[in-house]
Amino acid sequence: MRVVVKIGTSTATQDGRLYAPRLLEYARVLSGLVAAGHQVALVSSGAVAAGREALGIAPGARSVAAKQMLAAVGQPRLMALYSELFGYYDRKVAQVLLTRADLERRRSYLNARRTFEELFAHGCLPVINENDTVATEEIRVGDNDQLSALVASLIDARLLLLLTDQPGLFDADPRSNPQARLVERVDAADIPPELWQAAGARGGVLGTGGMYTKLKAADLARRGGSEVIIADGGNPMAIPALLDGAGIGTRFRALAPPREARKRYILGGLRNGIGVVIDVGAHQALDQGRSLLGVGVCSIEGDFDRGETVTVHDGAGRALARGIANYGALELRRIAGRRSSEIEAILGYDLGPEFIHRDDLVML
Repeated sequence: MRVVVKIGTSTATQDGRLYAPRLLEYARVLSGLVAAGHQVALVSSGAVAAGREALGIAPGARSVAAKQMLAAVGQPRLMALYSELFGYYDRKVAQVLLTRADLERRRSYLNARRTFEELFAHGCLPVINENDTVATEEIRVGDNDQLSALVASLIDARLLLLLTDQPGLFDADPRSNPQARLVERVDAADIPPELWQAAGARGGVLGTGGMYTKLKAADLARRGGSEVIIADGGNPMAIPALLDGAGIGTRFRALAPPREARKRYILGGLRNGIGVVIDVGAHQALDQGRSLLGVGVCSIEGDFDRGETVTVHDGAGRALARGIANYGALELRRIAGRRSSEIEAILGYDLGPEFIHRDDLVML
C-alpha cells in the first residue's frame, strides 16, 4: 500500500524543541512498514520550530521573511535528525521540498511524480515539506495539511494519515464543549456543514493549521482517491493498526479510486491539435497494458511540451489513448522510431525509456 503520513509541529516537537524520542518511534514504525512492502512518504512540519530552537527565538507571530529565515536554518537540522534516526533502522531518507507551483505546472508535476517513483523503487522514504525559503504568497500551499493532500494525489496514495494532537474530528470543539463526540466515519460525498463549523478553530502557537485545515485537506485528498484518517499522532505504534482498518480516529471514505482520479487529471489536460501516430507493435503493447516507447511512434502532430496530455492514434487515425508526454515534441521528433537505449546518445540526456508511461496513459 502507498501511504502518506503527515505529522504536525505539535507532534514533532515538545516544549518548542524537536522531540527526538517520538521521532525515533516514527522512524522505527515507518521503517517497519517499508520493510513489510509498503511505500511510505512522510510530510513533516517542524522546520520553523527547529530554526527557532537553533537561534533561541521564542515562538510567536513573525513576518514572512523571518519565517523563511527560520525555515532555512531549521530544515537542514530537521533532515539531519531524520537521517540519523531512520539510519538506526537502515532506512535511507530523501528531502523533497515543494511549492504549490511545483504541483500545478504539468512539467514540474511530472518531474516530481517521477522523482517519487524512483525513490520508492530504491527503497527510500521521502520526507516532504513546503519550500518555505523561496515560496511567495502566490505559490505557497499554506500549510502541510494541504501539502499532504496534494502529495497523496500526486503519488496515487491509497491512504493519507493526518496525525495531530487530537484523537480525531469531533462534532463540536472539545476544548469548550465537554459533550463533544468523536466522529468515527465520514462517508457522505459532501462533508456536513456542522462538521465544518465544529472544526473552525485554529491551531496552537507553534503550528499553522488547526482541525479546519485538516478537514479541508481530508476533503481534497478523498476527492483525489485517497482514504483519509485524522488521528492522534502521539502514539506512532498505532499506525500499523490504522493501515489494517482499526477504528481509531476519524476515517474519511475515498470518493474515487486513485486510478480513476488520475484518469480525470489526464483527460482534463488535453489541448486540441497535439498527438502522435503509432505503429502496430506499439498498439499491441498498449492493449497489453504496457507503456508507449519512442520506437513505436511514427509521426508527431503539433507542438507540445513535456508534461502535456497528448492523443495517441493508430495508422488509420483512430484515437486509441491519451497520456502525459514524458518528452516534448521537439525531443520526440529526434527519438521517434529509435530504441530507448539510444535516447541519451541522441539528446544528451535521458528522461526515461517511455514516451508515455503506462501509469500516465488512459485507453479510450
